Amino acid sequence: MAKKKRKLIPFRTVLSIATVILVGYVVYQNWPDMVETFNHLAEANVLVLLLLIPEQLYMYFACGQIFFSYLVNQGKVRKFSWKEKLLISTELNFVNHAVPAGGVGGLAYLTYRLHPFGVSAGQASFLYIFRYAVTTVVNYAQALVAIVILLALNAIPENAMWIIPVSLLMNLGVGVILGLVIYVASSKKRIEFFSKTVARAMNFVVRTVTFGHRKSAMRYSKISEYFADIHESVKIAKENKRYLKKPIIWGFIYSFCEVATYWIVAISLGRPELLPFILVGEAIGSVFDGIVPYGLYELGMAGVMIALGVDFPTATIVTVMTRVLTLVFTIVTGTVPYYKVIRGKNHE
Repeated sequence: MAKKKRKLIPFRTVLSIATVILVGYVVYQNWPDMVETFNHLAEANVLVLLLLIPEQLYMYFACGQIFFSYLVNQGKVRKFSWKEKLLISTELNFVNHAVPAGGVGGLAYLTYRLHPFGVSAGQASFLYIFRYAVTTVVNYAQALVAIVILLALNAIPENAMWIIPVSLLMNLGVGVILGLVIYVASSKKRIEFFSKTVARAMNFVVRTVTFGHRKSAMRYSKISEYFADIHESVKIAKENKRYLKKPIIWGFIYSFCEVATYWIVAISLGRPELLPFILVGEAIGSVFDGIVPYGLYELGMAGVMIALGVDFPTATIVTVMTRVLTLVFTIVTGTVPYYKVIRGKNHE
């Protein structure tokens, strides 16, 4: 008798289970902070904290507008409704928090989500990099303004003056990295060389890990097509700078909303004067955002605020409480839309 073929578990089911496990892991890792936040809620003005609900939703919307305004201006896609923008942005925010992969999960999801609208993987990657570049530059610009204000108020302790050169070096570093990315992506020859290098590196890793049983992970043609899309997107953006105007404005709005989240929590605790300290701490802490899953971002932010003279309890409470409240809000608002999409119920 012929053996019956085993039924494979559908990929959507595997993805659903994996996401549940990852969300559970994130909650488990943050559980002590959740308990601490709950204990400190009595010290906060709950009415002020409720402002986080509309503020967070607007932040999601602003994030989505960075992508959507560029795509619509370029004529790549039809106009999105405000509901589509908010839903996709909420789902993307959920994935970035639920999948501890340093931003890679968010890029993969954005690529998947925009594919039905005719957006290629390379174009989605360009948008994702562009969004990160804009918000990072804005964060550092805000930090420099905050440092000038703190210097004018003589509010930076002498032993914390290292913050100034660090901020300047970070701005310089971001400029150099962005310059290199644009330099490579602007030339067809350079992007082809980069594609070949990436393909060789990936195949070398695969051969090493599999002890030569598998020769390659992906065809060069696919990698070349992916980076060619990025090259074309950069070329179009350079030739049509007007396409970038609205995304950059939305990038400013989104970046300030990120800072406003912490500021609202600080105001609820009776510390509105912490805004400039939050601006500097958020900018330096954001270096780790998109590089590491989580943890170092908040640690870096709280550490900078403490170095600038904010007392240890206040700096840690503001940072921890903000992280926990935004994490809970992300899970509550993003779970249902995300699962509708991966179950095929909400995917265009």
